Amino acid sequence: MTMIDETRASADAAHAPHPAVRLPKGLLLLDGQLVEPLQGDRMIDAIDPSTGRTIMAFPACSAADVDRAVQAAQRCFESRAWQSMRPIDRGRLLERLALLVEDHADELAMLESLDSGKLIGVTRAIDLQFTIDGLRYFAGWSSKIAGQYVALNPLVPEDAIYRAYTERRPVGVVGGITPWNFPIGQAIQKIAPAIAFGCTVVLKPSEETSLTTLRLGELILEAGFPAGAVNIVTGFGQEAGAALVDHPMVRKIAFTGSTATGQRILAASAVTMKRVTLELGGKSPTIILADADLERAIPGAAAAIFSNSGQICTAGSRLLVEAPLYDQVIEGVSDIARTLKLGSAFDPATQVGPLISARQRDRVGGIVNNGLAEGAIALAGGEAVDGDGWFYRPTILGGVASQMSVMREEIFGPVVCAMRVDDGDDLVKLANDTPFGLAASIWTRNLDRAHMLADRIDAGTVWLNTHNVLDLAMPFGGNKLSGIGREFGHEAINAFTEPKAVCMRLDPVAAAR
Repeated sequence: MTMIDETRASADAAHAPHPAVRLPKGLLLLDGQLVEPLQGDRMIDAIDPSTGRTIMAFPACSAADVDRAVQAAQRCFESRAWQSMRPIDRGRLLERLALLVEDHADELAMLESLDSGKLIGVTRAIDLQFTIDGLRYFAGWSSKIAGQYVALNPLVPEDAIYRAYTERRPVGVVGGITPWNFPIGQAIQKIAPAIAFGCTVVLKPSEETSLTTLRLGELILEAGFPAGAVNIVTGFGQEAGAALVDHPMVRKIAFTGSTATGQRILAASAVTMKRVTLELGGKSPTIILADADLERAIPGAAAAIFSNSGQICTAGSRLLVEAPLYDQVIEGVSDIARTLKLGSAFDPATQVGPLISARQRDRVGGIVNNGLAEGAIALAGGEAVDGDGWFYRPTILGGVASQMSVMREEIFGPVVCAMRVDDGDDLVKLANDTPFGLAASIWTRNLDRAHMLADRIDAGTVWLNTHNVLDLAMPFGGNKLSGIGREFGHEAINAFTEPKAVCMRLDPVAAAR
């Protein structure tokens, strides 16, 4: 029995909270094989955030493990078999994986809920469906890559005709680094477009939630992906993540996570001129205008911040309400916050699950306490929950000002800052008064005003009378400190390929012979 087997067996016996949850083998996917890390005694505990108990352990990879994975990805990318594979056959790889994920959807949903604390109803209905849809969406794109024909009129002193064409070429080895709030969906968000457009991948999931990605690696192997096309390494960002960013063979980093980490990745990538896609943090406003339908706007504002315990980059964490409706909105959202049931991801009655870790719970509590010290008022919540697991009560803070830390920092928890807006002309200024620019929502019956406001809000996505609605066909990303580049839709082609121009000289004299 290996060190990994012993650790996993011990954790299984000690925990085993849900016998139906199938745990991964805890092995890396490298060069078409499930393997142990070079240093098998370096392990990370996967923790159930609903209880604080250990689920199992998995490898903490070293830079040497990352190098093995990148070398395998580079060999695959340069191989004649990969270079000559028809785009539609790359799409078939993704479709085969989609079928396997579909067959194991309930198993994967339970594993996702166990590892992340996300509600089982959400992982089944949303996370796994998004994963399956993402594989099929990009499988279809694999055969839709096209270049352009260009007619030239160059300034050259000769009697010749010039023509050119462009083509989209895969960037090469992609390093994908994913966050802990949507583990399996984010893994596919990096893997599927990279494979569809002809790249190969080394994926490092968050050390907080690696289990579904490890299980996904087992299904990738079962689906028959070429050796090295997709490689999965686990570990800490400071070591495994940094090794991936620094590796000279990695041509692009696709990262989703915090702005601070994204800034470090961008700076490090400059050394080797890596291409980057950075989907980072947000401080998104939920704007409720004086003519809004409150039967929709109040529960919409609550869902915008309390879904997934506020651990969503587009969470509506700033609530800007025009004065005539402010009291009604705050009372309504506060009533919802006080009645939401906190509990285990597997309890069908649970409406709000735990935060991902004790550290994150303490961080959320620290930011809220700073806000209270600065003069904010807790209208609901404002404290952690005693007992097992890492729960924080849904919180509404009133009496806030734009320069308070709670209004400037991304809290990434179930905390919303509410502000009364007395002058409608201030809405755009207040909405844009943030270093972030990821998303916003506007709630109103006046669509003329909604569209005029949307045009002036500095954000990558603006929703009207809804919030947190994403679709694979709609480009997604942020402005300012919320990131660089876009994912999803047609924009994914630009994210994982580069244009190449080919120019030719045609001799009209020779053609006339």
